[in-house]
Amino acid sequence: MATIGFIGLGNMGGPMAINLARAGHRVRGFDLSAEVLQAVAAQGVEAAVSAPAAAADADVVISMLPAGRHVAALYLGANGDGSNSSGPGLFEQLKPGALVIDSSTIDAATARQVAAAADARGIDFIDAPVSGGVGGACAGTLAFMVGGSAGQFERARPILASMGKNLFHAGAHGAGQVAKACNNMLLGILMAGTSEALNLGIRNGLDPAVLSGIMQQSSGNNWVLQVYNPVPGVMETAPASHDYRGGFQVDLMFKDLGLALELSQHSAVPVPMGSQARNLFHLHKQAAASNGALDFSSVLQLYQGH
Repeated sequence: MATIGFIGLGNMGGPMAINLARAGHRVRGFDLSAEVLQAVAAQGVEAAVSAPAAAADADVVISMLPAGRHVAALYLGANGDGSNSSGPGLFEQLKPGALVIDSSTIDAATARQVAAAADARGIDFIDAPVSGGVGGACAGTLAFMVGGSAGQFERARPILASMGKNLFHAGAHGAGQVAKACNNMLLGILMAGTSEALNLGIRNGLDPAVLSGIMQQSSGNNWVLQVYNPVPGVMETAPASHDYRGGFQVDLMFKDLGLALELSQHSAVPVPMGSQARNLFHLHKQAAASNGALDFSSVLQLYQGH
């Protein structure tokens, strides 16, 4: 069993760290939220007072952070560029041969930058963003999209298997982030389109549960209809039936769609539907200050006019 430092214990990171502890690993975790630390400590994760303390003498370090700048600052130093004028990064602390798994959803360029810095220090680094939501994190059934060498992927496989069910080697460093950007762009499009279709049926007198069942068995079937229906009361396990709480936040979907648009601009690839989906989530965010913290399926409310 490995000694694992886990940094970032939010809705996704917390359950992931708990699953590692349940698998028999020694897991030291750190998060800025004392409440979150207390919650994971009750499930077998050792609470650390800082990120360096969590990573001290670790065989493996896993991070789940909001954005690329946080990942760069964590590993390269406070400036995120390796200059360390405002504080050292974790790469200066980790022992040679350590394995670093970054499961944050960030831009591919930052993932490649951090990977290059890790390689210069004799540290194995992979970008390994996830799909599957909070439910998948809790159940240990996440999909991991990994960027790195084949050897690094195989080295990480036993650790990833304690948190996920579907492990994909997408390609070289940064490829995991490219795959995640493509996946989440499609997810945003599907959620917006499914919400649009359901609202059209509701406004014309159809029962949303009946319409959902019809579309599930027809050519419009998709993941949103199967497990994440945006209409309250149709699917008890979906965030929509819990006041749009506890899922994947609108703010995060908006961020991920922005990453997809950045990728499209850098590669000169058109993404008109992805761009429109981002506009829709932006409108939803702007409609009320609290909307950004709701689950992204709440975009249905934009079509409903509230």
